[in-house]
Amino acid sequence: MDAWRTIQRGHAIANGVYVAVVNRVGFEGNPAAGDPGIEFWGNSFVADSFGQTVAQASNDKEEILVAECDPTKSEDTRRNWPFLRDRRIDAYEPILKRWLGK
Repeated sequence: MDAWRTIQRGHAIANGVYVAVVNRVGFEGNPAAGDPGIEFWGNSFVADSFGQTVAQASNDKEEILVAECDPTKSEDTRRNWPFLRDRRIDAYEPILKRWLGK
């Protein structure tokens, strides 16, 4: 779960935006029938443009999560920590081509 939270917060930081991250709760599957199933972690959250968690849901019940997002904070973050401005779009072309291996 920590890796999942970290990468989502990283998306918020890299793009200078709020990110709403959704994950369901509960268990799906039928162990009695040999299906090991999967347990969902819950812990949906909203991260601001600096990666700080501003709202967090629980891990064991369905909830509606509401968070106030301030667009000024995103503007300030983008201005002072300009990942998008400094990206090297001229270097993107090779990743747009399908790699077929040789």
